[in-house]
Amino acid sequence: MPNGIALLPNGSLLVANMGAQGCVWQIDLNGELSPFLSEAEGKPLESANFVAIDHQGRVWITISTQTNPRFDAYNGSIADGFIVLHDRSGTRIVADGIAFTNECRLSADGAWLYVSETSAQRVSRFKVAGDGSLHQREVFAQFGVGTFPDGIDFDAEDNLWVTSIVSNRIIRVAPDRTQQVILEDSAPEHIAWVDAAQKAGKLGREHFYTTQSRKLRPITSVAFGGPEHKTVYLGSLTSDSLMTFRSPVAGRKPVHWEYRRAF
Repeated sequence: MPNGIALLPNGSLLVANMGAQGCVWQIDLNGELSPFLSEAEGKPLESANFVAIDHQGRVWITISTQTNPRFDAYNGSIADGFIVLHDRSGTRIVADGIAFTNECRLSADGAWLYVSETSAQRVSRFKVAGDGSLHQREVFAQFGVGTFPDGIDFDAEDNLWVTSIVSNRIIRVAPDRTQQVILEDSAPEHIAWVDAAQKAGKLGREHFYTTQSRKLRPITSVAFGGPEHKTVYLGSLTSDSLMTFRSPVAGRKPVHWEYRRAF
């Protein structure tokens, strides 16, 4: 069940597998699939959600939960997700106790790692040490009713764009932590239904895989591309297409734009 993807300098892809087998897989230029990473410190990489490569070539991997079935971990009282770092020194867990770990992104200067904690309705961040270890965990943005952060990405002005599954919101969080809703396509009765389930500790698969909206299916990811890097692309949990719109602000250029190899 492919979820997060990352492009390597040689043109192959790393893919986080949210399926039962989990792990991070590699797809080469011929379409051949092979295991890339299956465990860290003896823990299997089940519910592998996202994979990212930074400017140093390090691989960051988020594991949503160790609960099986994973849908039981949608409630914020369960926080057994973790973050894995794979680099020249090996593979290790650099943060744990995360409430359904979702996408992660490094700040432009590499000093902070931001991560969505979906079931806790917040984005947290960690200070990144020189060896890649994570410290000084803090809440960067806490969200209210109906906002469950999933995909995140930075624009060129260091604002963090956050997609919210359930409410189909895109929220831009400024460096000073002020929040602005950029887009929303949801129904109040649907949000109320999910909120009631959350308060009862009964969030389940059905609350995230369904929506009441005019155009958007449950949005889960955001990325910038296109002319001037001002086209916003939205991925979805259930849709068979991508939604796009133009942004007044350019996105931050991804790491793979720096690759100097023709595939």
